[in-house]
Amino acid sequence: MIQDVKIHDVGCRDGLQMEKRTVPFERKIRWIESLIQAGVDVVQAGSFVNPARVPQMADTDALFAHFSQAANRPRRAILSCLVLNEKGLERGLDSGVEMFCMGVSASETHSMKNTGMSTDEAARRVITMALTAVQLRKKVQVSVQSAFGCGFEGPVPFDRVLSIVNRFLDAGLTTISLADTAGHATPDRVEQYFSQIADRRPSPTLACHFHNTYGMALANCYAAMKAGVAYIEASFAGLGGCPFTAIAGGNVCTEDLVHMLQRMSLRKDVQLGVLIELARDAAAFFGRSLPGVIYQTGPVAPHA
Repeated sequence: MIQDVKIHDVGCRDGLQMEKRTVPFERKIRWIESLIQAGVDVVQAGSFVNPARVPQMADTDALFAHFSQAANRPRRAILSCLVLNEKGLERGLDSGVEMFCMGVSASETHSMKNTGMSTDEAARRVITMALTAVQLRKKVQVSVQSAFGCGFEGPVPFDRVLSIVNRFLDAGLTTISLADTAGHATPDRVEQYFSQIADRRPSPTLACHFHNTYGMALANCYAAMKAGVAYIEASFAGLGGCPFTAIAGGNVCTEDLVHMLQRMSLRKDVQLGVLIELARDAAAFFGRSLPGVIYQTGPVAPHA
């Protein structure tokens, strides 16, 4: 099992894209600063997508411009973004992005709804974009979305997932995430999928992205860690959900994940209290109880 698992918070991107109430720019800055202060390893600040389709992401260029200034640049955390196409990549490069995340859905239906492209076309374009970013010395993570099932199509064959993974590896792209976009993953399949991919060559750095649509996200994170996954994507307060899937569920909750890790004597360097206050602020802003648990119950006291 990975002992030093890294946390990649996607709350300001995946967490907000379903929300109808737009978060003001200044508040997003404070939320990102809280994640950095808490000791999160990677913070996904936004996505370079069409603001008409995802209005919450309209200020992504400005967010990265703010944090690229020397006075605001994080000293340890990496800021990432999501891009879907060449225009998004161009905007990200112009904004000084350090790490690009881009993905291909293993579901044809989800791929068309999310990007307007077939899986094959999306794979070809994503690989070309990823290699462009790598050549410019950017960090790149590529993902297989709907890797464990699709809300429209149902089960997705593992062979289809593996074929996309192989295309990434053949192109020299070795930081690979499996994303459970529809929340269909189960711990046994998570461990099986990642264990098989871990044996591929060149040896990949593995990441996971789970939605809690059916209540299995934390269990799936544990299974992923057992299989050697190095990065876990999560969202503060459990916010999130893909607007282009059949049933949208929030991401695995960052503070719940950190609480679990710390109960296992892992990642004690992360400031759980800062994450809890962030989740409470998000709940107050949206005026409702959010899916996270620990910000409401409080953490279990650590062992003496």
